[in-house]
Amino acid sequence: MAETEIPLNDIKEWLEQETAPIVEPLKTEGTLLLNNVRERLNDVREICEKLMRNSEIEMSKNSRKTYRRAKILNKLAKYAIETIDNVEFPDLISSESLQMACDDSEKALTMVGKERAKWFPLISPYFMLDRRRFDVAFGKAMKSLEKLRSFSSHGYTKAKIVEDSFLMVDKLSQSLKKLDAVEERKKRMELRRNILEKNMDESQQKIMLIQSRDEVSRLAQTNEEIEELEEKLRYDFRRLQKPFLKFQTLARGPGYPLPPDEMKKLDEYLTRPLEAFATEDEGYPLLKKLLRKMDDAMTKGKLKLKSTRLKKAQTQINSILHKDALISLHRSCKEAFYGKQRLSTSKAMTTLRKESAQLQKKLEELQKQKELVDSRVAAVDNEHKGALEKIETQKKELENTIFESTGKEVHVT
Repeated sequence: MAETEIPLNDIKEWLEQETAPIVEPLKTEGTLLLNNVRERLNDVREICEKLMRNSEIEMSKNSRKTYRRAKILNKLAKYAIETIDNVEFPDLISSESLQMACDDSEKALTMVGKERAKWFPLISPYFMLDRRRFDVAFGKAMKSLEKLRSFSSHGYTKAKIVEDSFLMVDKLSQSLKKLDAVEERKKRMELRRNILEKNMDESQQKIMLIQSRDEVSRLAQTNEEIEELEEKLRYDFRRLQKPFLKFQTLARGPGYPLPPDEMKKLDEYLTRPLEAFATEDEGYPLLKKLLRKMDDAMTKGKLKLKSTRLKKAQTQINSILHKDALISLHRSCKEAFYGKQRLSTSKAMTTLRKESAQLQKKLEELQKQKELVDSRVAAVDNEHKGALEKIETQKKELENTIFESTGKEVHVT
C-alpha cells in the first residue's frame, strides 16, 4: 500500500474528511442517546415536582396518619430535583463529554436511588400511585443511561480513535514548538560560546605577544641560567648538605652558638642556596666563616658524622677555603641573580607583568564563563535529543492511530 505524505498543518482537515462517514453517524447517535437520558431525567424531575405538590396538599390536611409520610415524600422529592438539576449535559459530543455525562447522570441516579430505598418503605402504603409513577420514570432513566454507557464504552470506539488522533496532532504541534524554542536557545548559547572562544584566543595571543618581548625573553633566559646554576651549586654542595643540617641544629643550642648574621646566612644556605651564595661579598666571606666553624666543630667532635661522610665533607671544605674552588661559580651566580633583579624591577618589565597579569585574570574569567556555557550547551543538547526522540515517537503513534481509523498509511511531515 502506497504511503501518503501529509504536512502536520493539513492533517486535521484531511482526517476530518476521511473519517466523516464514520464519525458523523456516531455523533448523531450519541446526541440522540444523550438527549434521551436528558429527557428521562426530566421525566423523573416532573414526577418529583408532582410529588411535592401532592405531599404539600396532604400536609395541609394535618392528618395524623399521613402528615409525617407526606413530609418525608416532600423532602425526598426536593432532594431528587436538586440532584438532577446538578447534572450537566455537553453541547458537543466527544468521548470525554459522553463519559462525563454518563458519570454525572449515574452519580445523580445512584444518590436519588439510595434516598428512595431509604424512605419509600416508611411512606408505604400511602402515595401508592405517586410512588409507582416515580419508579416507572426512574427505571426508564436507568435504562436510557445504560444504553448511553454502553454506547460510550463500545459503540463510540471508532470515533474515539479519531478524536485521539486530533489530540495527538495537538500534542505533536506543541512538541514541535518546544523543539523550536530549544533550538533557538541552543543557537544563542553556541553563539555565546563562540564569542567567548574568540575573546580567549585574543587574550592568549596578547599574552604570547608579551612573552615574546625582549625584556621577557631575557628574563626567561636568565631564569634558565639560574636553574642551571642552582643544579650546579647543589652538586658542589652535595657533601656539605648533611653537615650543614647538623651544624644548624648544633648552632641553635648552647653548645656552639653563632652570631645572628652567620646564623641567618646558614639558614639561607639550607633553604635558598643560590640566593645565599649570590648575595655574598667577593670571596664569599660568610660561607668561609661558616665552613671554618663547622670544620672546627667536626674536629672537636661536637658535630658527629660517619667517617666516610666526615672525610668527604672536610675535603670539600678544604677545597673551598684554600683552593678557591667556587670563585667562577660565585661570579656566575652573582651576575645571574642581580641580572634577574634588574630585569624584574625594570619599569618596562613591571608594566609588562601588570598587563600579563590582567590578561591572565581575564583569560581565567573567560574560561570559567565558557565552562558554564559548555555545561549549559550539553544540557540543551540532551534536551534537544530528547525532544527529537519524543517527536518521532509521537509521529509514529499518530500514524498508527490514523491507519487504525482510516486504513491508510500516512507519513506525517
